[in-house]
Amino acid sequence: MNNNVINQVIILSLVMMVGVYARKRNIITGETRKSLSDLLMNITLPFLLISSFNFNYSENMIVNARTIFIYSILIHVILIFASKILAFKYPENSQKVLRFVTIFSNCGFMGYPVLEGLFGKIGIFYGAIYNIPFNIFMLSAGVMIYTGKKDLKTLKSVLVHPGIIATVLGFLMFIFQIKLPYPLYTTLSVVGSMTTPLSMVIVGAMLAEVKFKEVFKGTLVYYASFLRLMVVPFLTLFILKLLNADRLLLQVSVVIEAMPAAVLGSIFAERYGADTALASRSVFITTVISMITIPIVVMFI
Repeated sequence: MNNNVINQVIILSLVMMVGVYARKRNIITGETRKSLSDLLMNITLPFLLISSFNFNYSENMIVNARTIFIYSILIHVILIFASKILAFKYPENSQKVLRFVTIFSNCGFMGYPVLEGLFGKIGIFYGAIYNIPFNIFMLSAGVMIYTGKKDLKTLKSVLVHPGIIATVLGFLMFIFQIKLPYPLYTTLSVVGSMTTPLSMVIVGAMLAEVKFKEVFKGTLVYYASFLRLMVVPFLTLFILKLLNADRLLLQVSVVIEAMPAAVLGSIFAERYGADTALASRSVFITTVISMITIPIVVMFI
């Protein structure tokens, strides 16, 4: 498992460095970066979400799937409110990033490989179910945190977001065991697989605009890392212990919440005018530190 975690961290870091290089050489410009963000949000991410629901299931798995789905809703609702308290004293632009980092983990690229290393394919199955509310909250509450708007117009735009639509379609395909034709599924899968490297390249391009010494400067990024990597997973463990959760479902949930900051936090910061430097630094620092903290969290569960 440790090798799995270390390998994922190294891969993430190297792909980010590609983005740094491309931005430094002006291969990626400011306008290009925004276009890439739109490509990710409107095409590659929805394709990834739809293709991730290609599972067969048994009846007893459905019961557990329903349970971990409810756990995910509960945990994310608690984190949404807790993050407001934990971030209230900071400037608005930084507060938005800090809240997003606290609530949302990088549960896809790093989460699935670690779950498979620990629990096998069943870990990926439950992880995918746990991530349904995650995706819905990230594209609704996450967007609202950055925009600061809670009106019906904003909610409507969130509900028709390509990512939300893709999540609903994928879930329906899973429930009714609808299998897409091989060429169509492969197209979705191949294009969707671009999401992680594209995300990391964009983050690297953002980091390239921050002076290297600034990446490790200040206490706020370390506070964000502490919340994301230690407070959130152990709070999740405490909540599920109180609920007397099934051991496997508890372990899967805690491992997902032990992942570093969600890459999309940087994309959202770019898109909605928040502190992009803090967002990209948080992704980078939490990813590196997670090589130490994930094994610590796993040891406790």
